Amino acid sequence: MCGVVGIVGNQPVNQALYDGLTMLQHRGQDAAGIMTIDGHSLRLRKGNGLVRDVFHTRHMRRLSGNIGIGHVRYPTAGSSSSAEAQPFYVNSPYGIAMAHNGNLTNADVLQNSLFETAKRHINTSSDSEVLLNIFAHELLSKNQMHLTEDDIFAAVGRVHQQVKGAYAVVAMIIGHGMVAFRDPHGIRPLALGKRETLQGTEYIVASESVAIDGTGFEFVRDVEPGEALYITEQGELYSRQCAENPVHNPCIFEYVYFARPDSFIDGVSVYASRINMGRKLGEKIKNDFAHLDIDVVIPIPETACDIALEISRLLNLPYRQGFVKNRYIGRTFIMPGQTQRRKSVRRKLNAISAEFKGKNVLLVDDSIVRGTTSEQIIEMARDAGAKKVYFASAAPEIRFPNVYGIDMPSANELIGYGREVDEICQLIKADALIYQDLADLTACVEEENPALKQFEASVFSGSYVTGDINQNYLDQLHASRNDASRDNEEQDESNLALYNEAD
Repeated sequence: MCGVVGIVGNQPVNQALYDGLTMLQHRGQDAAGIMTIDGHSLRLRKGNGLVRDVFHTRHMRRLSGNIGIGHVRYPTAGSSSSAEAQPFYVNSPYGIAMAHNGNLTNADVLQNSLFETAKRHINTSSDSEVLLNIFAHELLSKNQMHLTEDDIFAAVGRVHQQVKGAYAVVAMIIGHGMVAFRDPHGIRPLALGKRETLQGTEYIVASESVAIDGTGFEFVRDVEPGEALYITEQGELYSRQCAENPVHNPCIFEYVYFARPDSFIDGVSVYASRINMGRKLGEKIKNDFAHLDIDVVIPIPETACDIALEISRLLNLPYRQGFVKNRYIGRTFIMPGQTQRRKSVRRKLNAISAEFKGKNVLLVDDSIVRGTTSEQIIEMARDAGAKKVYFASAAPEIRFPNVYGIDMPSANELIGYGREVDEICQLIKADALIYQDLADLTACVEEENPALKQFEASVFSGSYVTGDINQNYLDQLHASRNDASRDNEEQDESNLALYNEAD
């Protein structure tokens, strides 16, 4: 999962891009990058680390220009190479830069085709570089000095015809302006905002509305599935539907886990949807698990806090903050490498013993992916003195790989894969385990926007909305994921050895 932002302004945009990326930092802490257009030149700064660590004053001063794009990244395939930090750039035609959130499911086929038909070389293992070159090749086919909005939208349309998977894109073309587009299923989010200044209208496109609000822009609307926006250097906005048969299938995991609660995605308040999740899950506990002698409801901070609060209200039970979170540790779910995830859980959370001692506690989390975190948290609760530990998940069992940009592509890493709830409960060592039902989860989001009728929920259902995923693809993904994991584990141990030597 990544975050993207793009701005066309009438004043320098470097600070606004920086601020927008900090608002999207939750979507990726592995790498960050900003690229701006300064006259006929592109200015770039990118590298591994958090936004605040990648950009210093000297970098910000060099990022001059009134048009720019930014990206925060976490490695979908487990790699944390700085060579794959975005934005990417190609010099032909015109000079094009791109930042991308999502994952292409036919990237290998596209890469081979690019070399054979266009003689374009892909220098990294990133599918984002493939997407950039596909877009650049389609623009090059016009072979003219100046592009019109019709030319750009036609190129995006040809991209849609070739590319499969999930993609929300911001791009810049030197001498023209900024382009943004979303895949025909609208799997990954993208929103448009604007603000009026004395010099005219400025526009922003970002993964979440929080990046629009937080930079002083006004939210306008979500970019539609298959739609493209073109904003010229002069601030003229054009939009067009570029896909033949767009169908809206937003990723439901955005509402469960990834997005900030103060964001609106596809007309849905993320906060309100999580309140609904708490209500639905609380009703299930009240009706089907009334025999559990629960003394207190405790969330796993911090995505689950709103969900747990609603459960406690519905069950008429005390709500307590039983864990203190170290905010300087990244999200363990999106850390590259299982070794880092395991080592980070106890550094990330610490139990308040008084809230556990002698009590039967209901722990509430947004989801259970690999089970690593859940097992260790339950162990922490018992070490803190809990008599019994019940565990509730606001999402259903995650049983299938994700292929659209979430770092859980290998089925054997998922604790829910091929297991029933009782077996999962034993593995994480809980006294009882309650999962949200998928129908209830989708209803929680639909309640906020009845126009949404279907979702990308493949991790729960095994149904892939793009229709191009088969077992052979999943097997290949499993093999590549295992190779990346082994490389990362070795790097983890190497880094640890160097750290110990330094001590």
